Amino acid sequence: MHGEGFFYQAFVYLLAAVVSVPIAKRLGLGSVLGYLLAGIAIGPWGLRLVGEEGADVLHFAEFGVVMMLFLIGLELQPSLLWRLRVPIVGLGGLQVGVTALTLTAVAVALGLPWNAGLAVGLILALSSTAIVLQTLEEKGLLKTDAGQSAFSVLLFQDIAVIPMLAVLPLLAVGETRATASGGTSWIDGLPPVAKTLVVLAAVVAIVVGGRYLTRPAFRFIARARLRELFTAAALLLVIAIALLMSRVGLSPALGTFLAGVVLANSEYRHELEGDIEPFKGLLLGLFFIAVGASVDFGLVASRPAVVAGLVAALLATKFGVLLVLGRAFGMGTDQNLLFSFALAQGGEFAFVLFSFASQHGVLPVSVTGPLVAVVALSMALTPLVMLVHERLVAPRIGRREGEAREPDAITGSSQVIIAGYGRVGSVIGRLLAANGISATVLDHDSDHVELLRRFGQRVFYGDASRHDLLEAAGAGSARVLVIAIDDPDKILQIVETAHRYYPHLQVLARAVSRTHAYELLDAGVELVYRENLDTSLQMGVDVMRAMGVRAYEAGRRSRLFRRHDELGLRELAAMREDRPAYIRRARQQLEELERILTADRLEADEQRDAAWDTRTLREEMAGGAER
Repeated sequence: MHGEGFFYQAFVYLLAAVVSVPIAKRLGLGSVLGYLLAGIAIGPWGLRLVGEEGADVLHFAEFGVVMMLFLIGLELQPSLLWRLRVPIVGLGGLQVGVTALTLTAVAVALGLPWNAGLAVGLILALSSTAIVLQTLEEKGLLKTDAGQSAFSVLLFQDIAVIPMLAVLPLLAVGETRATASGGTSWIDGLPPVAKTLVVLAAVVAIVVGGRYLTRPAFRFIARARLRELFTAAALLLVIAIALLMSRVGLSPALGTFLAGVVLANSEYRHELEGDIEPFKGLLLGLFFIAVGASVDFGLVASRPAVVAGLVAALLATKFGVLLVLGRAFGMGTDQNLLFSFALAQGGEFAFVLFSFASQHGVLPVSVTGPLVAVVALSMALTPLVMLVHERLVAPRIGRREGEAREPDAITGSSQVIIAGYGRVGSVIGRLLAANGISATVLDHDSDHVELLRRFGQRVFYGDASRHDLLEAAGAGSARVLVIAIDDPDKILQIVETAHRYYPHLQVLARAVSRTHAYELLDAGVELVYRENLDTSLQMGVDVMRAMGVRAYEAGRRSRLFRRHDELGLRELAAMREDRPAYIRRARQQLEELERILTADRLEADEQRDAAWDTRTLREEMAGGAER
């Protein structure tokens, strides 16, 4: 390596990160821009502390992206992926397709042949998974509508890299077409059917292994009670999956993401996250530094107007396409702008794909050289673009995302903890207080917390899904945890944390829908409360009374309906994956309920009259006196 060997290079990279990132954070520029500036400073066009080995470092640091997607997969439940299927396939597919066609048209208009223009359009349609997700997560925007849409698009883009690698060699024409050299891939030289079977076998191996083999393996390793051994096993898992994906011609990032999703319900999820997170952060930082060092400022200096024009054209074209698609998918103006600003740059896979296209004779070096610089500069400009959005655009258009703040210091403890103090949690808290039962209240909306405090409410700001905050709230000695927030994903996270660290707590959870209630039952919550059920039943009771049904009869029928529906909920939860059986059983339950209520209505009047309530008697007597 350049300089005095490995330790010298490690010293340079780490020193650049340690110096530049805190300064960038202090200036409000974000860590990503700090890493990129550090790379520019130590690169061949800065202090020249690193040289030709920068490209090797970049390939090594790409493993940080692989780890990041593994951790993102761990955060996702398969049910969430199913809910995101429309933005992943619809929004992601349209973004790649429309952007690629638009950029292809621009490239052909600039004089490239159609095949080269299509290759350029496909490659530049991709955005930077590493920079976008890191930036959104750092700013606390990953859970917003724009953040979820951006994640969906990036996931589709990572999947799209696979067919791109298959299509690019086909775009070479005549004698320029090159054949892929045999080497490390297991599928080189195999017929198409065999290649497909090998790839499917690899994916099935990851899913089956993650579901049935990793848990006993990690349980065996955990018995050794050596933290470093568990860390080594976690790294081994990620590296093995990445290696397997590479050998079958798939994206390592996609493979590790799939493994993360499979392991999302594992009891070792938190340990895996804790062990891999430091390596992910360090390698991602190294990746950004290497990107900054790889920018060819000599080429930029020789043709500054051309490069600047290409960068501006890339950002403007992708921004325009994203803005139109975001509006078409019903995103609000503020979220649509955030979504469009975030994804307007080129992506890290462009470096790999441009090299691949050049090797297969699709694009000459005279084309890939400037475009690599354009992609690197667009990635380097992304933190600045996001800063412009945050400082200039967001305050003037739509609502502004709440500023992140540290959780409150929680004082005192109670036997009851309430997570969420909105329209549901506040009623519970007031009822308990009126009956002499105190509660410790956590709410993750800082503005709402400040408003409640003005009314004299004792509420603490904090995310109840965090183990340390639940501990500070007294979960170790509390008896009941009431989860009353309205975010279904956050509710499941709180349930998981509570069951893992405080199994003694009796958890009462709010369900925002019937599907969410199924998920809570799967998570082991016995006391699930659908937020609209009681209101709906009470309205049904009042409708029956307005139609002449006596109050006690209407109340009893409501209770009968509720008891039958709760039993049916648990039965249907176990079979909802089998759609035909689910629909068939749901229809049977409706028929059974109709028969039960019909039988109840036909009971003898004498048996009903024994259950008259005093309110109905008073009302009937008053009505008779008036007549």
